[in-house]
Amino acid sequence: AVRQHLYALRAKGLVTYQEEQRPIGRPAKMWCLTPASAPHFPDAHAGLTVNLLNAAEQTFGAEGVQRLVTRCAKRQIAEYRSRIPARSPLRARLEALVAIRNEEGFMAAVQRQPDGSFLLIENHCPISAAANVCPTLCDAEMEVFRAILGEGVAIERAEHMVAGTRRCVYRIWTGES
Repeated sequence: AVRQHLYALRAKGLVTYQEEQRPIGRPAKMWCLTPASAPHFPDAHAGLTVNLLNAAEQTFGAEGVQRLVTRCAKRQIAEYRSRIPARSPLRARLEALVAIRNEEGFMAAVQRQPDGSFLLIENHCPISAAANVCPTLCDAEMEVFRAILGEGVAIERAEHMVAGTRRCVYRIWTGES
């Protein structure tokens, strides 16, 4: 029964095995979990992140936390810039940003509005636990968006999960829209 269960899990991509030779008899199957199985187990990343932010504030003060957030934002800007063509039309930059944000788990989308502006919608926030204890993370996110989308692009937050809405929405516009 256990073997049948393991084979069913293998068919779903949740486990795999390697055969290990034994001195006598057939090779033994050494089963292990695949990365696809991770969502089925507890994940303490959010709690760890919150604890680290609280410890950083207690140790370095609010200014120290701000320095850490700023450093992380600069790294994120560099990574995004390497993947988003700066001279492309605003819609193309937004679509590239949405692709990256989806890889990061934000369940993002972009919608063109009748007035020519765009809505960048994030239906999930994988950093919400951290953002609730460190709102400067959200401020840094806005700075990342401004840096990536470039000068001449205006951004305002229309909805914000930290403020109690169900998603984060950013209204984005420019003369080139």
